Amino acid sequence: MKPASFERPVFYFSPSAYPASPRQTVLWTFFAVYVKTFFMRIPDNLKYDDKGLIPAVIQDWKTGEVLMVAYMNAESVRRTVETGLTWFWSRSRQKFWQKGETSGHVQRVKDVLYDCDQDTLLVKVDQTGPACHTGARSCFFRSFSGAGEEKKS
Repeated sequence: MKPASFERPVFYFSPSAYPASPRQTVLWTFFAVYVKTFFMRIPDNLKYDDKGLIPAVIQDWKTGEVLMVAYMNAESVRRTVETGLTWFWSRSRQKFWQKGETSGHVQRVKDVLYDCDQDTLLVKVDQTGPACHTGARSCFFRSFSGAGEEKKS
């Protein structure tokens, strides 16, 4: 299988003048350079269930916080790898959906891992805005220990 890759903007910040006094202004130049940051290969041995789905745990790549869980099929895995944005299969609507396509709360993929049984994905992302449709940062804001109280972070 040919490795899929995607391009992502990388911003370089370069001061054009170092302030010698408080009166001077620091001018910053922003260069958006599209570079190939990932070369991902989708493993051939992923195990999908009898409906062709694999669970995907979505995790914040910096904090490790679990943001949500959704399902992917082979096509949504391919779209995720090729675009660098998360794509899922909606079991209720029976169609593909890209996280943030209507809300703008996109998930930029940093890495995709799979477990020892090859039947679950861990997708590490840079989350823009809340991940949960309720407006919470994570879909996991309800706790058994909270005596029924909900904690939105």
